[in-house]
Amino acid sequence: MLGLLMGVWATLRFSLLAPDPPANPEDLCEIFREHPVWYDYARESEQRWGTPIATQMAFVYYESSFRSHARPPRTLLWGLIPWTRPTSAYGYAQALDPAWGEYLAANGDGWFTVRTDMEYALDFVGWYNHLTHRQLGIEFYNPRQLYLAYHEGRGGYQRRTFDQKPDITALASRVQTRAFRYDNQLQVCEQEFQCWRWYQFWPFCG
Repeated sequence: MLGLLMGVWATLRFSLLAPDPPANPEDLCEIFREHPVWYDYARESEQRWGTPIATQMAFVYYESSFRSHARPPRTLLWGLIPWTRPTSAYGYAQALDPAWGEYLAANGDGWFTVRTDMEYALDFVGWYNHLTHRQLGIEFYNPRQLYLAYHEGRGGYQRRTFDQKPDITALASRVQTRAFRYDNQLQVCEQEFQCWRWYQFWPFCG
């Protein structure tokens, strides 16, 4: 009972505190100006797992449009009644229940490790891509292939399930284009976010 109550409390806490999506999601500099702590989370994930900041944020752009509690729309029973959802995808990174369970098992199952928190969503993206890189040999600077493995799963990627899904291959290309665009934008403004906290000062926070 205590565990259930703690889980409900954690869900309500992050629901109430979840930030709004950025006003200008097309510009990574503007995203981080609005939510500077997201830069810290993305940088920590990059340092821990290897996926570039811009690629992480491009994944989130297309997975959830930066909406903390995003879920796939429900199917309709008889074309009218809202019914079940097609998958268990949830949160910023649209992590599925099985993959999220593996992430928690590998990285610690804390009460506050939730898919609706950008910190853990970006860490999940980094962790998943780290395993993809290790198991499939896809380089971190190849957002298109990383996203195909992310969307289809590593097993699906190996079976090339995406060959029969032109919409997914087109989406993966858009992810790559956005990742490269975000990276170009970040090169102009990144120093701005390396010293934004009151206790940080150059050159010790670069």
